[in-house]
Amino acid sequence: MEILLGLVAAGAVLLLSCFRVYKEYERAVVFRLGRARPKPLGPGIQLLLPFGIDRAVVVDTRTKVIQIATQDVITHDNISIGVDAVVYTDVGSPADAVLRVEQYMPATLQLAATTLRSVLGRMDLDDILAKRAEINDEIRHILDERTEQWGVEITAVEIKDIALPQEMKRAMARQAEAERERRAKIIVSEGELQAAESRSRSSSCRAAARGRPRPWRVWSPARPTRWPPASCSRPRENSCRPPTCHAPRSRSSSR
Repeated sequence: MEILLGLVAAGAVLLLSCFRVYKEYERAVVFRLGRARPKPLGPGIQLLLPFGIDRAVVVDTRTKVIQIATQDVITHDNISIGVDAVVYTDVGSPADAVLRVEQYMPATLQLAATTLRSVLGRMDLDDILAKRAEINDEIRHILDERTEQWGVEITAVEIKDIALPQEMKRAMARQAEAERERRAKIIVSEGELQAAESRSRSSSCRAAARGRPRPWRVWSPARPTRWPPASCSRPRENSCRPPTCHAPRSRSSSR
């Protein structure tokens, strides 16, 4: 009786050991007698054969952050800089991540560091500082093409920091100061030019006003009248001679 109870207990323990519970973000690649099953096991309760017949390799499908240590890079214009970055990855195919590469995370890290040095080594320092977004997209595209066969997807690449030598920082500060001084001088010169043009236009207007012709007038202390009268012929424009009257003569003067 005791032997029977022992066998029952051993069978129950063995049966319970055949069940595995996987989380929602886990996938299990099962090897049965050394051969991989075509479809990974999903989350929930799964049954595996005991005695080492089925062996499972669990793959985490959540997005992982790979920290790339500071890389010493020599740019195209022979300037030594230090660059560190982060890579965001997730596993699209758990079977390829297990079967096609020994350890997909260290392999992705080494490939990302090598690609970072290669891309930055072909560029000048000014382009690296000004085109950081384009560099991130280029590195992500290169990594995604290489890691696609491993079942790893590169979602994003971000350059965190670019360390410059102290001499280069001082040189860039002097360059920025010289650029600000150049802009200030240009602004002052443009202001002086606009003021000179304004004074020139004002002088031209005053000269034109002084040279404008005025109408002929005759003043009388008793009765101011406008010259010439209606019966006189009007002088020609810009003429200095007084107008000629054609008024009729009186009878007394004709006699």
